[in-house]
Amino acid sequence: MTPSEQVDQLIAAITDWRGKIFADVRKTILEADPEIVEEFKWMGSPVWSRDGLIAVGGAHKGKVKITFAHGAHIEDPDKLFNFGFEGNARRGIDFLEGDKINAAALKRLVRAAIVYNQTNLKKNLPAAGRAKSGTAAGSRAKNATVASRAKNATAASRAKNATVASRAKNATAASRAKPKGVKKKASAGKK
Repeated sequence: MTPSEQVDQLIAAITDWRGKIFADVRKTILEADPEIVEEFKWMGSPVWSRDGLIAVGGAHKGKVKITFAHGAHIEDPDKLFNFGFEGNARRGIDFLEGDKINAAALKRLVRAAIVYNQTNLKKNLPAAGRAKSGTAAGSRAKNATVASRAKNATAASRAKNATVASRAKNATAASRAKPKGVKKKASAGKK
């Protein structure tokens, strides 16, 4: 059975209003771009991707939920997102009974997610901008990054140690200093 057939079967098994909404949302997502790939993953969730994950769908009690993997990074001028604002990655849309689907706005959101995937995900960046692992260039780039991090960590450690030593030196000097306004006691033998 193909992933699309599995999604068909999942939606057909939802006999209330959620099945209709889910089918309409799925249709709208797939119409947004002909190269979108539909999969059936994670113990029964429809997943849509193109050059990276776009969204995951699911029918839940009282709602149909569509979660955009990188929703926090996409413009949403039509204000479709209605959950996930507390995080810095995902955003989503909960469709409740009676909600109307703004197909044009949803397609714009899906296309924006595709553009984000194509321009921001490492796997889609030009080869000149990233080194492939397993190659000599990739090994040199990785080694240079590791060396740079180690150098920065060493410099930070030295700075921290210098600060600690300076504080200790200042504390010692302060303890030796005579407080202002305190006179030296006269010795007991002199009058």
